[in-house]
Amino acid sequence: MFRTKSVEQSIRDTEEPEHGLRRTLSAWDLTVFGVGVIIGTGIFVLTGKVAKETAGPATALAFVAAGVVCALAALCYAEFASTVPVAGSAYTFSYASLGELPAWIIGWDLVLEFALGTAVVAVGWSGYVRSLMDNVDWSLPAALQGPDAPGGSFDILAFVLVLLLTAILVVGMKLSARITALVVAIKVTVVLIVIIAGLFFVKADNYKPFIPEEQGQVSGSGLDAPMVQLIFGYEPTTFGVQGIFTAAAIVFFAFIGFDVVATAAEETKLPQRDMPRGILGSLVICTTLYVAVSLVVTGMQDYRELSVSAPLADAFKATGHPFYGGVISFGAAVGLTTVCMILLLGQTRVFFAMSRDGLLPRFFSVTHPRFRTPYRPTVLLGGIIAVVAGFTSIDELATLVNIGTLFAFVVVAIGVMILRRTRPDLPRAFRTPLVPLVPILSVAASVWLMLNLPAETWLRFGIWMAIGVVVYFLYGRSHSRMNREPAGRR
Repeated sequence: MFRTKSVEQSIRDTEEPEHGLRRTLSAWDLTVFGVGVIIGTGIFVLTGKVAKETAGPATALAFVAAGVVCALAALCYAEFASTVPVAGSAYTFSYASLGELPAWIIGWDLVLEFALGTAVVAVGWSGYVRSLMDNVDWSLPAALQGPDAPGGSFDILAFVLVLLLTAILVVGMKLSARITALVVAIKVTVVLIVIIAGLFFVKADNYKPFIPEEQGQVSGSGLDAPMVQLIFGYEPTTFGVQGIFTAAAIVFFAFIGFDVVATAAEETKLPQRDMPRGILGSLVICTTLYVAVSLVVTGMQDYRELSVSAPLADAFKATGHPFYGGVISFGAAVGLTTVCMILLLGQTRVFFAMSRDGLLPRFFSVTHPRFRTPYRPTVLLGGIIAVVAGFTSIDELATLVNIGTLFAFVVVAIGVMILRRTRPDLPRAFRTPLVPLVPILSVAASVWLMLNLPAETWLRFGIWMAIGVVVYFLYGRSHSRMNREPAGRR
C-alpha cells in the first residue's frame, strides 16, 4: 500500500507512444492558464461580501494573507512539478514520495475537487449569461433555466458549455491555450478597467477605520459550526485584527485553481524551467489584482453599504455609473469559461495519470492517435459533469472543492520534505527555499484554513474518501502496474 513509484519510472511512462501527451505549452501558456482559472467569481463577488461582513477595508490585507498561504504551497508545487514533469499533479507527486495508497487518496480527492468545481462554475456562468440576456429582453424558457431559477429543472446553458469545452480539450492543448489566452485578455482588461475607473471615485473617508473594531463572532451549532470551534472551542471573530484572518480563510477560496497548472507538466516544452514560472507568476499577478480591486471597491463605497451579490457593479451604480456594472457582468461571464475549461482539464489529467498506473482501467489512458490528448476520460468526465451541471443545484457541495484543495496542499508539502530525504540525488531545477520550514508552514496554514470550514464539509469529505479507499482495495490495488514492475525499476 505504501510502495512508491520512482521518478525515473514515472518519466519513462510518459514516453510510451499510446500513453504519452504532446508537449506544446510554454511558460506564458502556463501563466495564462493560472490567471484564467484563479480569476473567477471571487474577484467580482467575494470582495464585497467579505468587506461588508468580516474585515471592512482591511479585506486587502486578508487577500495578502491568503496569497502568502498559497505562495507557501506554490513553492512546494514548483519544486515537484519541475522535478517530476508528469501529468497528475499532487497524485503523481504523492506516488513518488508517500506511496500508492496515499497517492490514490489524493487522486480520488482531486477528481472530486475538479469535477464539482467545473459544475459549480458552469452553473455560475449560466447565471451571468442569463443576467446579460435579461438586459436585452431575451430569456430562456423557465424549464431550461436550471433548478435555481423559479420553475426551472434543467440548466441548458451550463450543459452546453461543458460539452463545448470538452470538445475543445479533445482537439488539443494548444487550441485550449489560444482560446484561454484570448478570454483571459478580456477578463484581465475588465478587471483593469474596474481598478482604473474606480480610482476616480475613491473617497479617503471610506477607509476610516481601515481595520474596524472587533464586533462579533463567527459561530454556529452542530454540523454548521466551524471545525475549529467543535475541537478547540475557539470561535473566529468578525472585524478587528482577528477578523482579517477570518476573512483570509474565506477569500483564500478565490485563489483556488493555481494548482491546476501543475497537472499540465507533462504537456510543457521545458517543464524544469517553465513550471515554476507559470505557477508562481500566475499567483503573483492574481494576488496583485485582488488587492487592488478590494482597495478600490472599499474606497468607492462605505464597506457597511456594499452589496453582497454584486458589490463591484453596485458600487459603480451607487456613484452614478451603471455602465461599468454591465462591463463587470460581461467580464465575469466571459471569464468563467476559462475557469470551467481549466478545471475540466485538470480533472482529466489526474484521471489519465491514475489510469496509466493501472489504478483505474487502462482503457482511459490511451491518447488520441491524432491530437495526442486523453480523449476517452475527457469525453466520459465531460459528459458526466455536463449532466450534473444541468440538473443539480450544488451550492452546498462547493465547499468540498475548498477542503479538497487544502488537503492536496498538505500532501504536496509533506511530499517535498520526504523526497528531499529519500532522493537527495534527484536533479531539481527549482528548489523550495528553507526546507523544512516552508513546507511545515504550508501544512500549518492549510490545516488552519481547513479547520475553519464547517463540520458538515468534513463529514462529506470523509464519506467520499471512505468510498475511495473501498474502490482502491476492490480494484486499484490488484490492477496496479506496480504489481508487474520488477523491484529494481520502481
